[in-house]
Order: sequence, then C-alpha cells, then structure tokens
Amino acid sequence: MQHARLFLSPPHMSGREQLYIAEAFESNYIAPLGPMVEQFEQSIRDLTLIPNALALSSATAAIHLALRVLGVGAGDVVLASSFTFIGSIAPILYQNATPVFIDSDTQSWNIDPAILEKAIVSSPKKPKALILTHLYGQCADLNNIISICNTHGIALIEDAAESLGATYNGKQSGTFGDFGVYSFNGNKILTTSGGGMLVSPHKELIDKARFYSTQARDDAPYYEHTDYGYNYRMSNILAAIGVAQMEVLAERITERRQIFSWYREALKDISEITFMPELSETCGNRWLTTLIFEHSDPNNIRLALESENIESRPLWKPMHLQPLFKNAISFQNGTSEKLFEKGLCLPSGTQMSQEDVLRVCTTLKKALK
Repeated sequence: MQHARLFLSPPHMSGREQLYIAEAFESNYIAPLGPMVEQFEQSIRDLTLIPNALALSSATAAIHLALRVLGVGAGDVVLASSFTFIGSIAPILYQNATPVFIDSDTQSWNIDPAILEKAIVSSPKKPKALILTHLYGQCADLNNIISICNTHGIALIEDAAESLGATYNGKQSGTFGDFGVYSFNGNKILTTSGGGMLVSPHKELIDKARFYSTQARDDAPYYEHTDYGYNYRMSNILAAIGVAQMEVLAERITERRQIFSWYREALKDISEITFMPELSETCGNRWLTTLIFEHSDPNNIRLALESENIESRPLWKPMHLQPLFKNAISFQNGTSEKLFEKGLCLPSGTQMSQEDVLRVCTTLKKALK
C-alpha cells in the first residue's frame, strides 16, 4: 500500500480561520476591504513594529507598487537577486525598467555584497533600487548590503516573501529597507490562499501605494481619475484567514525549525550533503529545508522520492539563466548556478512528524546508495 503523499509545503490551518470567516460573513463585508483587512494589517504592524502596512492580492503586487511609488520607470536600472523566484523580478518589467542580476554568496545563499558593490560601480547608469530576496526564509547579509545601498543612495526593497518571522539581530526581516514585502501564497509558512503585504516606515509612500492599489480613485463622490492604478487590494474574507494564521506564526516557525533539525540529525553522516547555512546573527524561519549534494545528481534523488509519493523540488533556477533574461546584465560568481545544479528542497510542512522526516531520509539514503 502506498504511503500518503508528503507535500513540499502544504497549508496548515490553525482551526480559528472559520470563526473569523464567519464573522466577516455575518458583517456582510464580502467585497474587498473591511474590518478583517484592517485587523490583518494591524497584526503585521504589531509583529514588525513598522507603522504602515498595506494588505494586497500578492507579494508581486506589493513589489510592483513599491517600484511605482519610488518612481522607477522606463530605462531605470533595478538591481535584484538572481537566485530567486520570477515574482520578485516581473514587476521590474511591468515598469519597463532594466533588471541587473546579482549572484549569491556561500555564507547565506543570498546576494553577495561584494558582487553587489561591483555591479553598482559597473552599472550602465546609477541603479534606482535593489530588490533583495531573503531566500527560503533565511536573511541576507543585511548590515553590509544596507551600508552599500546607503553609500550609493539606492532604495532597498526587501523581498521577505519567504521569510516572514525571520530575524536579523533580533529585528524582523522586511523592516530594514524603504519597503518590505511578505507573501501569503498557499505554500508559505502562513497562508491566506493568496495574498501579500507591503510595509514601510514612510507613511507617504504607503499612502501613495494604497491609492494606486484601489484603481487610483480620486477623492470625489463619483469616479474621478487623474492617474491610473490597479485592482491590488486583499479581500476581507482572505484577510480573515490571515488574522487566524498570524496567531500561530511563532508556533509555525518553531515547527519548521524542528523539522530542519530532524533532517540535519538524520542525514548528518552523509558527508556530501550541505544544508542551507544560517548567518550567526540571524534566526531564519526555515520555510523549506534545502540542501545540496556534492557528487550525486539531485534529479535522481527527486525521482526516487517521487516514486515513494514524496514531493521535492529543485532549487530556484537563477534569473540570469532564464530564457526570458538571456540578454540581461548579470554579475556572477558561479554560486547560484552550482546551487541550482546540486540542490533540492525537501518536504517541510508543519504537520510533518519525525516519522515522516525519517521516511524522506530513508528514501533519500537508498537513492544515494
């Protein structure tokens, strides 16, 4: 008999979501916006200690609005992590700007500050912004990256879509730059099924983003428009799910980190395996347990796991290797290419038991033999 499927990162409901959804229905705030949206935004403000938060339809929408209100437009250069998901990069194209990709370091798998400095100096024009991804829930080398951005006058957008709850020197990821972005997609550590959040210490920028997110409707008793906007706001029903999910964030982080510890202990004797590192001054949320194999082909491991009804996935294919960006400027050191070629994401859902983790590890070890 085949085992139940182990998914990579399935949703994990707290049990209180239905209560808040029922409350939203009873209030008849079914359309976008309403009390649950305000409550969800407040929960993010409470967590991050950032005074301005905007609930949106996706993290991609949040990055797009951040670029728009920063004045990024046609021909502007935007620096970005190469080792990331396309949703971090597509908004640059929405603004007809030019992406320039930065490779990773080996200490965090995130943007390499030395490569970043080189890219800024070598850029065809002064970059207007940096989109910094905190990959797989682990913080980048923020002290060095922030210093570089400040020196060169470059706006910082933290793509913390995967790193909600992760900290750097005790401070929440997504709170160091001009903007922070979080995702509540179905596979994230918390989910509203789909959605995102934009935070900023700058009230005037969030106010402008809010204006654009609701079709840029002017303050008038009728529909008046002097600019164009987008339909980017989160619905009150989805926000109700988010309110319940935020109540268990600390538990979910503890559970993900426990799962990582189980993997590390079960696989500690396999010398060719290296897990994603964690900078000493950080505490990641371990959204996904990720690792690389020095000699073995990770695709063979993936297929072996799949044969046992276990979902796994290659690490992100770097943006500078994507056909869409074949002519883009990139500054490389080979790190992200090696990670893509050698890496794998293992099931990390917070409802996994230690027995589930051992099942994954047993199959992985057999494949290696």
